[in-house]
Amino acid sequence: QFVLWFFSLQVLNEKKLQEVDSLWKEFETPEKANKIVKLKHFEKFQDTTEALAASTALVEGKLSKNLKKILKKIVAKDAHEQLAVADAKLGGVIKEKLNLSCIHSPMVTELMRGIRSQIEGLITGLPSREMAAMCLGLAHSLSRYKLKFSPDKVDTMIIQAISLLDDLDKELNNYIMRCREWYGWHFPELGKIITDNLMYCKCVRKVGDRSNFASSDVSDILPEEIEEDVKAAAEISMGTEVSEEDINNIIHLCDQVIEISEYRTQLYDYLKNRMMAIAPNLTVMVGELVGARLIAHAGSLLNLAKHPASTVQLLGAEKALFRALKTKRDTPKFGLIYHASLVGQSNTKNKGKISRMLAAKTALTIRYDALGENTSAEMGAENRLKVETRLRLLEERGIRRISGTGKALAKTDKYQNKSEVKVYDPSGDSTLPVVSKKRKIQEVDEQDTGVAVKAKKFKAEMK
Repeated sequence: QFVLWFFSLQVLNEKKLQEVDSLWKEFETPEKANKIVKLKHFEKFQDTTEALAASTALVEGKLSKNLKKILKKIVAKDAHEQLAVADAKLGGVIKEKLNLSCIHSPMVTELMRGIRSQIEGLITGLPSREMAAMCLGLAHSLSRYKLKFSPDKVDTMIIQAISLLDDLDKELNNYIMRCREWYGWHFPELGKIITDNLMYCKCVRKVGDRSNFASSDVSDILPEEIEEDVKAAAEISMGTEVSEEDINNIIHLCDQVIEISEYRTQLYDYLKNRMMAIAPNLTVMVGELVGARLIAHAGSLLNLAKHPASTVQLLGAEKALFRALKTKRDTPKFGLIYHASLVGQSNTKNKGKISRMLAAKTALTIRYDALGENTSAEMGAENRLKVETRLRLLEERGIRRISGTGKALAKTDKYQNKSEVKVYDPSGDSTLPVVSKKRKIQEVDEQDTGVAVKAKKFKAEMK
């Protein structure tokens, strides 16, 4: 097969094909190539659309209608011959549907390479310039088809959605902060009573000036207790008076906040459904937001599947990692995966262990989603259960012990309250050594003997 037409070649000298390493020498010139193979059947495509359909079928390993007709003619004439195919998958389909013996080996690969190099000499009557133009046109059509229908490009929608979601969160925070500060000059007490941002904006949009709170019914927005507090605060508010034009601008800003919030909710639902369709196991493991951020950080789901578990664990913390390596300090233990619910459930001591195990299981689920054919989320649920079990064991390690027969609860002695009255000992207050006032008889005798000796010496000196 060729991209511009279908044709079949018959091998003339099969002995030379056995020497795979030197087969390229037989295709150095068109004359040598014509001694190895010759043209047997040729069929031209009607237009580019037909050529594109045939090329797409060949790329996907499928048998097109035109190729099937040609192979049926070959089977009718030479049913005993073997068909050399460059794609083993396509050969299996041909053998199954037409019962034609197919061969695929390194020899066939070298033969196909030689045929491509001397295609102009094997098929005469077609200028090389026209052939190059046809090849270029078909290559462009095939590239456009691949970009349009490639299933790998679906994760582009996830990348764009999570990026837009982050941008909406930033803008929404800025708008809400500006709205609270702006309306706070008029009614500062409202910000402390209503903590929910969306509820705050809806209330301001419906009422407007604070003097209207007494006559307005906001029970559809606020609970009854908060509504009473707001009305009471509106009567004694210390805020400044503003004009009607100022209130209209604040209400317009509240409209923007409410619209963006509703669109954000819609976008989050879209992202959640898209993640469950593209990467269901990854979504079950770490959630749709963390999973989408991992895909966006890696560039695509396939690129993320190529990363090892250690890279998945630190994805998003590259700056901290290289700073730690440069300064020779402790490297970070987690990146984007820190925001997963399983890591958040663990205490500070076990976050590193849980993030490492979660990254290992997440890497498996990513590869299963990217390269597997099954679209169920059973594998993700099983791995999440394993991580939860490990987390529970780490949390209970302080009150569990491992015995020879298995795991059992650690036994502790029963607490008994012992009431003991202790008396203060004042002997420990003095730091001087305690000496007895009564001297011993032996010490007195020694002193008397020493005095008598000294008196005798003194008398002798006087004489």
